[in-house]
Formats: sequence, structure tokens, C-alpha cells
Amino acid sequence: MPASARPRRPSLEDVAARAGVSRATVSRVVNGATTVDSTIAARVDRAVHELGYQPNLSARALVNRRTDTLALIASESDTRVFGDPFFSRIVQGATLEAGAAGMQLVLFMPQERTELERAERYVRSGAVDGALLISQHEADVRLPETLSRAGVPVVIGGRPFNEDLDVPFVDNDNVTGGRLAARRLVAIGRRRIGTITGSKDMTAGIDRLAGFRAELGEAFRPDLVEQGEFTQDSGLAAAQRLLERAPDVDAIFAASDLMALGAIQVLHRTGRRVPEDVAVVGFDDIQVAASAAPPLTTIRQQTALQGRAMVRLLLARTRPDLELPPLPGLPGPATASHLVLPVELVERASA
Repeated sequence: MPASARPRRPSLEDVAARAGVSRATVSRVVNGATTVDSTIAARVDRAVHELGYQPNLSARALVNRRTDTLALIASESDTRVFGDPFFSRIVQGATLEAGAAGMQLVLFMPQERTELERAERYVRSGAVDGALLISQHEADVRLPETLSRAGVPVVIGGRPFNEDLDVPFVDNDNVTGGRLAARRLVAIGRRRIGTITGSKDMTAGIDRLAGFRAELGEAFRPDLVEQGEFTQDSGLAAAQRLLERAPDVDAIFAASDLMALGAIQVLHRTGRRVPEDVAVVGFDDIQVAASAAPPLTTIRQQTALQGRAMVRLLLARTRPDLELPPLPGLPGPATASHLVLPVELVERASA
């Protein structure tokens, strides 16, 4: 087909005309800027979809075919990402490792479907060399598969829902962590052991509950299970529900330290002593766990190392030419299909 007969690719100007905005506004939206009014951004996104516009950002890197940029996608609110120590530590680890390789990270925090689609378009456009996906929810299950099919190197933080998908991942040993928590509470003589689970649409929450249940065996009580969302407020609310239904509970395993701290608030408020009346075990070993009242017994996971390991796995696939120093603590080579980092029980005064 002669060039004159080929359909013309939509341009930024075409999108701007369709959306009724300036070319500069379109450029900011397709490049992932968060400063554009949400109503205007939605109009631009609709015009991009209707016209089939695809930015060719990789033209900036035609010489070496690299951008030296990685996308970090966390499907959470900015309040959660910047307020939960889990995220700050994993971002810190990923940033350190990327920086050591002369690369940078661009952070996406999509919450709505349109925001997720915008992040996906940006990553697929060639603006980054690969993507790190953390805090994956079941609703996001298609994203790693879509990006992989588009030829974008991807590494997932956590066990993926679809384990048949050929995408590398780095996880902490959540099943063993749940087992260690249950084992500790049984060892100190607790018999009415409740649990506040993590989100049931995330594999971390599923796996921690599975380990806890398996370790307790016949002593596991389904009626002493309450669901949380890995936040302090959700832990507080779940503990209230649990104590109203089972006031004689003598131990609580919370699937995150933030939820454990929320549970301790409720226990103090209702006149229960920790650990004399109710022992509490958390999960994460965030910085404030050691200074809680009382100091929190918890399962330590290596979140910063997880972030670094995710970048290592990605670089092993995108930059095999790089010679990086060994990364202590990795349970396998960076060329492995997945890595599961060990966890450990940290005994403090709460249990």
C-alpha cells in the first residue's frame, strides 16, 4: 500500500480538537500528570480511546532503545501509599536499587478503571523499560497479562492470583508467617484465638489466613474471624465486632501491624489488658511496632529487600549487560522465575 493510501495516525492535535482542550493539556494527560482537572482528564481519555491515539514516547530513546525509567504501579490511594509503612519501605527499596543501576522510577496510584487504563497506556507506549506491580487486587488480575502480551517486562510484588501466568514475582512467605503467629499464641497458652484478616481480594491476606488456619488445625474457629483491610481503622472496627461477638477471646492475630495497633486501641478502651487478658500478634514489623504500648509481637517481613529484589528481577530481563554487586538476602538468583523471602517471629511484650 502506498504511503499516501495508509490511514493517518491520530495526532495530539486531533485529540485536543476532539476533547476541546489545548495540545499541552492532552500532552500532560497522556504522560500521566495528576495536575489536570479530573473532568478534563476524563474528556481527554475518552477522545484518546475514540480516536485510537497511541503516543510514541519511545522515539526519545531511538538510539539505545532504553528510557532508563521503570514504572511502579500501586493500585491504592495516595493516602494509603504515603501513610502505610509497607509502601514507603517497598518504594524505598525499589528506588535505591533502580538508582544504583542509573535508573529512575515513575509512580502510578490508579484507583479507578480509567486511571488504571491511563497508566497501562503510558507503560505500553514505550515510555518505560518495564513495570513493577505492587498491592495487586483481584480486580487488577488482567494487568500483568496485558502488559506481558504487549512485550512489556513485568515483575509483581506478591504472589499473583494467576500462578499459570509466566510473570516473575517476589513475595514474602505469608503462609509461614501466619503459621508462626498461631504457633506463638498456642505456645503461650491461648485457646480462644481470633484473627483479623487482610483484604480477601489480595493474596497476602489469603495466604496469611491460610497459614494461621493450617497451624491451628482443629482449634481454628471460623466464628472468631473478622475481615480487615490492612489499615488501622479497619483493625479497630474489626476488633470491636470480634469482641462484641466473642467477649472471652484471649488472643488476636492481626494480618498487619496497623490492624494490630487498631485492635490494641479497642482492647485498652474496653478495659482489657494486653497481653494479660488478650495477647496480640501483628504482621510486618513496622517501625512503630517496637514503641507501641505494649511493644508489639509481630512477624517481620523484608519489605525493603522485596522492592530491591523486584528491580533486580526486572533488570535481569531488561539489562543483562549490567554488572551489579551481589544483593545480600536473596533466596535465589535474580534470573529465577520468582523469589519468596523468609519471615521471622519477633517476640515482644504483646504476646
